[in-house]
Amino acid sequence: MPSKKSARLAALTVAAVCSAASTVVLIAPAHADSVRIHDIQGSTRISPYAGKQVADVAGIVTGVRTYGSSRGFWIQDPQADDDAATSEAIFVYTNSTPKGVAVGDAVTVSGTVQEYVPGGAATGNQSITEITKPTFTVVSSGNALPAAVVISAKSVPAAYAPVGDTAANGSINGLTLQPSAYALDYYESLEHMNVRVADARVVTGTDDFNELWVTVKPREHASRRGGTVYGSYESQNTGRLQIQSLGAAADFPVANVGDTLAGTTTGPLDYTQFGGYTLVASELGTLKSGGLERETTQKQGRGELAVATYNVENLDPSDATFAEHASAIVNNLQSPDIVSLEEIQDNNGTTNDGTVAADQTMQKLIDAIVAAGGPTYDWRSIDPVDKADGGQPGGNIRQVFLFNPERVSFTDRAGGDATTAVGVTKVNGKAALTASPGRVDPANAAWTNSRKPLAGEFTFRGRTVFVIANHFASKGGDQALHAQYQPPVRSSETQRHLQATAVNAFVKDILAVQKNADVVTLGDINDFEFSGTAERLEDGGALWSAIKSLPRSERYSYVYQGNAQTLDQILISPSIRKSCDFEYDSVHVNSEFNDQISDHDPQVLRFRP
Repeated sequence: MPSKKSARLAALTVAAVCSAASTVVLIAPAHADSVRIHDIQGSTRISPYAGKQVADVAGIVTGVRTYGSSRGFWIQDPQADDDAATSEAIFVYTNSTPKGVAVGDAVTVSGTVQEYVPGGAATGNQSITEITKPTFTVVSSGNALPAAVVISAKSVPAAYAPVGDTAANGSINGLTLQPSAYALDYYESLEHMNVRVADARVVTGTDDFNELWVTVKPREHASRRGGTVYGSYESQNTGRLQIQSLGAAADFPVANVGDTLAGTTTGPLDYTQFGGYTLVASELGTLKSGGLERETTQKQGRGELAVATYNVENLDPSDATFAEHASAIVNNLQSPDIVSLEEIQDNNGTTNDGTVAADQTMQKLIDAIVAAGGPTYDWRSIDPVDKADGGQPGGNIRQVFLFNPERVSFTDRAGGDATTAVGVTKVNGKAALTASPGRVDPANAAWTNSRKPLAGEFTFRGRTVFVIANHFASKGGDQALHAQYQPPVRSSETQRHLQATAVNAFVKDILAVQKNADVVTLGDINDFEFSGTAERLEDGGALWSAIKSLPRSERYSYVYQGNAQTLDQILISPSIRKSCDFEYDSVHVNSEFNDQISDHDPQVLRFRP
């Protein structure tokens, strides 16, 4: 799956004052008399004062943001009303760095109320209620801040969100907030207010933007390594909360999953494009290490075939991560016999000059593996048509078979290229590929701007094993779990469903010729083991996702916004599954760590053909 970091950096780069990538929802200008903050916030997500001028709105400054595209300050009314649905705080958007205002100042603010959608309306994100084009007066300084609302396992409801209003195309904007019933309503009722979490466990490590995720519900779908597992569309894990900092970047803790922000973390509750509800901390807890270590799988036995999948995240010869990837393959994965590599880029990476060959990328990796004490691997792949397979422009990512020739043999059959479909034939009563390596149905519209599956025929101890390496379309464009549309629209899965259907059909072709054929279909599926994509891959019993052999607390290969989830899968044919002579391991070496070399964890299957 192409890195989200590049997309986010681009978004931050183009962000400006009320960025073109963002949406401001206004109604016809009008004037309102002096109002309280809870009147502006109202009991729904959209302010009843949106687009109106307000005057002399009183509050205590609880935080000042001097960086980024959304500069300004938060104010909170210390005299709350008796309606739990109405927030007592609001953000004052000043455009440039706010001057003449400090935390603890009592102020009155006049300006225009707006509903600002981080990332723009197309994202489906919720909006933030703000006062823009403000004028303000400092009435007094050094005031005590309103007591922080404690967000805890007891306060956050178990249900995530109400079902959206069908009359509004699934939007929850017009619904009255029910903070005691739904987590999204609860967080919205605290929008911009001073909040606090205590002794919160980290469930996504610190990223490049000095953010991390914690949970206030440490028992909620807990993984055995301290994370929070996303195991169904109905279990969104309501205890998750993103943490940013109002302080210096150097002071932000460098955390891994399973660590704890001990003590209290306090600050205004914001809503951001990347993550939704976010505690912007003026006070950060002290990092307490959970001692998380990278995992090492078992070494395959002499009669076991070890097959792995590993997304190496846009690897090209200019990268500085070859030695680390090699160490992961040799030491943590114990030198699998066959490795399906995803996101191998061409010889000059993102230089967009028509280069498609990746022999230099692969040779550098093979040399690094030897230097790490591993075997001298061989490899097979098919170069894509330039710019036809998606990913970073000019990078030409593709899947590659890396294999140990001392343990397995690759059956080479000429004829495979970027546009020719591999077929299945019968040789001596058994299934065989018409080309090896070959591409599965590359002309199918399912693979438009996406990686085409790579099929190869291997021999291990005299038995043929068919391996199909995949990298399905990414989740880019899907609405977030925290979107204003509930349930959120997962538009990207339409293409993955078509891709899964095509791969399933190819596997059925193999099994139609040889019912007991050993077929391993693996890679970055970019979808969950319980998803419609997985169901289509498994259709008719042709395949089964072997990660489901693990306890639910161990079923993940990727950590995103506090949810440990399965994107990388190894699916097996009935002959392998029914033998019950296989072991599956999701080897957690990347996704839970702040210093990851890829955002995916490799997967390993060991079985006896």
